[in-house]
Amino acid sequence: MGKKVFVLLVVLMSLSLIGIIFVQAFFINNALENEEQRFTSDVIRSLSLVSKAIEDKELLSYDKLYKEVTKNGRQPDSSEIRRLLIFESFNEETNQSTQFKNTISEESFKVPSLFFDIGTVGSDSIDIKRFISRSETNIFDGSSIDGQINQQPIQTSRDYSTMDKIGQIFYKKDYRSVYKNYPVHKRISNEDVLDLLESQFALSGIETAFEYAIYDKDLSTKIRSENFDLTPETTIGIPVFLDNESRSSFSLYVDFPERKKYLLSTILSMIVLSIVFTSIIVLAYSSAIYQLIKQRQISQIKTDFINNMTHEFKTPIATINLAIDSIRNPKIIGDQEKVMRYLTMIKDENKRMHAQVENVLRISKLEKNELNISKERIELNDLIEDALSHVELLVEDRNGYVKTHLNADKSSVLANDTHFTNVIVNILDNAIKYSDDEPKIDVYTENVGNNILIRIVDQGNGMSKQVQKRVFEKFYREHTGNVHNVKGHGLGLAYVKRIVDDHQGHISVESEKGKGSIFIIKLPLIS
Repeated sequence: MGKKVFVLLVVLMSLSLIGIIFVQAFFINNALENEEQRFTSDVIRSLSLVSKAIEDKELLSYDKLYKEVTKNGRQPDSSEIRRLLIFESFNEETNQSTQFKNTISEESFKVPSLFFDIGTVGSDSIDIKRFISRSETNIFDGSSIDGQINQQPIQTSRDYSTMDKIGQIFYKKDYRSVYKNYPVHKRISNEDVLDLLESQFALSGIETAFEYAIYDKDLSTKIRSENFDLTPETTIGIPVFLDNESRSSFSLYVDFPERKKYLLSTILSMIVLSIVFTSIIVLAYSSAIYQLIKQRQISQIKTDFINNMTHEFKTPIATINLAIDSIRNPKIIGDQEKVMRYLTMIKDENKRMHAQVENVLRISKLEKNELNISKERIELNDLIEDALSHVELLVEDRNGYVKTHLNADKSSVLANDTHFTNVIVNILDNAIKYSDDEPKIDVYTENVGNNILIRIVDQGNGMSKQVQKRVFEKFYREHTGNVHNVKGHGLGLAYVKRIVDDHQGHISVESEKGKGSIFIIKLPLIS
């Protein structure tokens, strides 16, 4: 995958993820706004019902007073005919005239204002009105009753009814006029308002704490909760105690201190699901990006590995070709000493290529758990001395040194002699190769608890923190472009780690660029 294609793919995936997150945030915000509108609508509807209930509660006093005034048959203090209707008809067959009379009268009862527990508010008494409907039907002999004032009907029927609803309308009108400017705390109590609000909010499904107050214009009245605070942005209000023109100076306000928290709780399940699914998408996206980056790194490592392997094989192949061409030279073919020299060179280069192939195969078998590693009791101090002999000539050739400080009194471990010798040799070989000047290497052993610690210290080129994190990865080498100043193919330390892990050990590296490296191996001792 090309770098431009890779970058474009990452950008597109990132934009898609950002778009999904923004869409989720938009829907959550939209749901919250809809919930807030619904909440406000429910509160206003509930307050309207509470306002009506407050007025109805006040008007119940009329019913009680009316029954108290009329229960003993008390006669009205005044009576007035509001409407009179007379209708006449004549039946020729019976020679009879029928007269229908309907009268609506208003009866007034004067009641002291003390009955209402309001004192004297512009009047010593209040009129309680009752409307009576009287219907009377008279039947007379003859074709006409005009002018016959004293004529007695031959048949009379009467009907009386009390028109309570009309009375209530007039009472309501009069009552509103009386109470219009009266203190609100005399008309309703805090307990009544709280009970009405709680019951109505419960019916409307509003289950959150609230504060309330009744205001007279912009002034607070005694009807209020302790912690109420009028905040225009969040407080919801509605008029109460309407007058005859459907206007009022009183307003009932409610405020919800935990409104935001309550609204969020109503869409909590949606928010949680949204966060969960968004998190899954983010994790999937992160995993996909990680895999893409990993694949790109592997591709780069593979390219570097092929380049290094090509370089590693190119030199011995060229050397073998030159040796063969030299042997075929008639001047040399007769020189037995030179022929043997070239044959030895061909054999050495062939061994070198074979060793590289074996190294690749060994790593492959380790990953597939196909490499048979038999372990036996060995003395690690002795194994280190033996491993040093493999690199002794290389170090001397570059005028360097390898010093041992084998301070571990106990060095018996369960290990494979061949593979663990390769572990030490690989680390020493790296220390030699990555030293621009003469290699200077110190090898230490010491006992730490039930373990033995091996420290291989060099004063070579060292490595950066980033390289230290990946130095034990298969095929990984510090990127140097097309410069192959150090031979290798990134398998040595990967092999070292796999062998140490197989021996229930642990390997780590401490290094600083330009100051050398310290490889530390910890293995369990056996008794």
